Amino acid sequence: MGGIGTGYSVEETTTFGFPRDTFRILHVSTGNVCRSPITERLTRHFVMERLGILGGGLIVESAGTWGHEGAPMEANAEAVLAEFGADASGFTGRELLDEHVIRADLVLTATRDHRAQVISMGHSAGLRTFTLKEFTRLVRAIDPTTLPPLEDGLVARARALVRAAAALRGWLLAPTAEADEVYDPYGAPLTFFRSIGDEIHEALDPVVTALTGVPARM
Repeated sequence: MGGIGTGYSVEETTTFGFPRDTFRILHVSTGNVCRSPITERLTRHFVMERLGILGGGLIVESAGTWGHEGAPMEANAEAVLAEFGADASGFTGRELLDEHVIRADLVLTATRDHRAQVISMGHSAGLRTFTLKEFTRLVRAIDPTTLPPLEDGLVARARALVRAAAALRGWLLAPTAEADEVYDPYGAPLTFFRSIGDEIHEALDPVVTALTGVPARM
């Protein structure tokens, strides 16, 4: 699922039909019906809360390594998004393809296995692919004053954030292997989906704050 990307002239677009000056975040899980849809839609929601719009060249989407192509989001995932006030409408699952990785400026995966699968696809994905929780840990260590101000554009700030995170990766390791995992709630009751939603929310909050330069409203 894409974010923005309409209303541009032919001269401003790439061969894929998207604006040249964009930053594309790709969330990846297994089936693309639970974790990555929640993460995709919460990312959009939190950016809109901070900036008032989902714009500035930002595109947020998701796919699954064993994606249920064309499938709807799981009902419990929709319920979790509704509780956060996020929009779950119009979602359909996708299988992860090479073109998704090629176009992504930042790939955030639910688990280390997903990260390994994305990197194994090639396309120089290693420096821009992280687990969600790994990226959060790295972002927390970045001094926001070293990033371009939002006035320079969201795309420039986002690209600088990814470069800074990649530079820190070898220095800030996870305390445990499980610390970088978001476990699969597929088939679980709503209470477990809620706990996963809370995990994703906690991980996304500092990322969106660093991305936009705007803290969450209290």
